[in-house]
Amino acid sequence: MPEPTYSDIQKAVRVEKLRIWFAWVCGNIILLMIANGTKDIAVVSTITLVLLGVGFLLLTVALFRMTGALNRKALTARREVLGDDL
Repeated sequence: MPEPTYSDIQKAVRVEKLRIWFAWVCGNIILLMIANGTKDIAVVSTITLVLLGVGFLLLTVALFRMTGALNRKALTARREVLGDDL
């Protein structure tokens, strides 16, 4: 198996980041659709809006944690490929 190049690592990181952001957007769209579907029912609408806020926060925290972990892995891989020791 050939050794990955710096370009290969950059492409893989870019694809993974796009997947993470796409999942975040889809999750938030689903939350908004649920909130919109329950807007005419008073009690359920209030509960849904609270859950929407909590869901948004959880998805956002997961997004940044996953992106940070991916950046750390990519930095390690880049160092191995380029032979850099920082």
